[in-house]
Amino acid sequence: MRNGVSFENLNPAAFLERSALVWPGKPAVMYGGLTYSYAEFHERVRRLAGALRGLGVGRGDRVAVLLPNTPAMLEAKFGPLRLGAVLVALNTRLAPREIAYILNHCGARALIFDAQFAEKVSALAADCPQVESFVRVEDGAHGGGDGGVAGPEYEALLRAAEPVEEVVEIDEREAIAVNYTSGTTGFPKGVTLHARGAYLNALGEALETGMNAETVYLWTLPLFHCNGWCFPWGVTAVGGTHVCLRRIDPAEIYRLIEARGVTHLCCAPTVLTALYSAEEARGRRLDGVAIVTAGAPPAPRVIRAMEGMGARVHHVYGLTETYGPHTICAEQPAWRGLDAAERSRVKARQGVPYGIAHDGLRVVDGAMREVPWDGETLGEAVMRGNNVMSGYYNDPQATEQAFAGGWFHSGDLAVRHPDGYIELRDRAKDIIISGGENISSQEVEKTIMEHPDVLEVSVIGVPDAKWGEVPKAFVVPAPGAALSAEQVIAFARERMAHFKCPRHVEFGDLPKTATGKIRKFVLRARSAGRASRGSGE
Repeated sequence: MRNGVSFENLNPAAFLERSALVWPGKPAVMYGGLTYSYAEFHERVRRLAGALRGLGVGRGDRVAVLLPNTPAMLEAKFGPLRLGAVLVALNTRLAPREIAYILNHCGARALIFDAQFAEKVSALAADCPQVESFVRVEDGAHGGGDGGVAGPEYEALLRAAEPVEEVVEIDEREAIAVNYTSGTTGFPKGVTLHARGAYLNALGEALETGMNAETVYLWTLPLFHCNGWCFPWGVTAVGGTHVCLRRIDPAEIYRLIEARGVTHLCCAPTVLTALYSAEEARGRRLDGVAIVTAGAPPAPRVIRAMEGMGARVHHVYGLTETYGPHTICAEQPAWRGLDAAERSRVKARQGVPYGIAHDGLRVVDGAMREVPWDGETLGEAVMRGNNVMSGYYNDPQATEQAFAGGWFHSGDLAVRHPDGYIELRDRAKDIIISGGENISSQEVEKTIMEHPDVLEVSVIGVPDAKWGEVPKAFVVPAPGAALSAEQVIAFARERMAHFKCPRHVEFGDLPKTATGKIRKFVLRARSAGRASRGSGE
């Protein structure tokens, strides 16, 4: 807590307090034809906090949200903070049973959801008895309706609420958010983030990407993903303008960049591919637009294409466990003299420690010894510092394993170059990154194994022109079974979020070691160079 006049706990809630004071009439949030000034944004957040308090939410309680990139989602990044409550932002692409697991695991007391997802919420509500309040958001951009879920409508709730005037002071090491990530076990783990880390990472973003009061930030990155990499707080800290975007649409992105004067945006490489390959990209210039990309290592071609349009690409790397970005491929002045191909190659590396939050980055061997900076010796990328999670929520065993040796273990294999820049080479885990979202291959395997006609299955990620990677299942049918690729895919789609399901299925024996372990590297080699063939091969 406070220590006389010389110390105050860091809390990203303070960013909105200052910006509302300094720039009360400046546009804070834009969405369609709607604009909220910073004074209005601040008032709505105060009323959201009051509404949550009226629903019984207090300090330490978990508030879950199932929302697209709308003003309500931005408000959720600040409203619970005023009460000392904990935000749980849910991936909107998850299936009802996956969402129900998370709500039950974190003990969410309230769920704020967009009317678009009313049917999902209706399907899970009965399985989540501890959720006391369901609040529905209808913004007019999608068909309304409550899906049969009883509860108040968001705007009506805000209008009736008493604003919360003061921000509850919390210790800066207390949790402010829990973000769920599947990891590699197939069981979602809740990544616990504290106020200090979020505050410092937000300032690091402003420093690294050159944001200021003139910034106009377009929300092409899902706000549920790692809390939007902390950019909700970073943009607000500098008094920038948030431009909300409900769904990814290249034509609309280009329109907003021009109409709103967008200066910054973040997105996975797959979104960049969609942007530069879209018909609207012809003859288009993006001079002065700063683009932050992560979620999967971008191909040099992607960087060349975007910078060829005039954009400046900031390549960052991190995990949910590191509040989003932990490294940045900081551009050296000497690189400007390189040709486009060589410059994009060096900029495709993951880089050096990010911002002002930490210097905790190493590439180590199995004995935790740092590998030589030779660009060749593989090791695991490990991290520590202010922007490393507090731990996995209610999972001390997973936390202890992740923090072995006093560092957070990323599970990513990398090399470190003589200039200190790291470069990922492979994944120690069998995680699949599709469209910037992590997919656990084991989770997919466990689901497919439930099919009565499946004897064995192994899942890997294979290259995809649109998504970067998509899951591919290698299936051994049960004896005498007549199983098709379409049946396997349909089975998975009934039980999982569709983005996790295999796009390709191949039947045959699985290569194994003498101890029976499936040799996934052989499956990857087998798939290399094969053309995509839709649902099966």
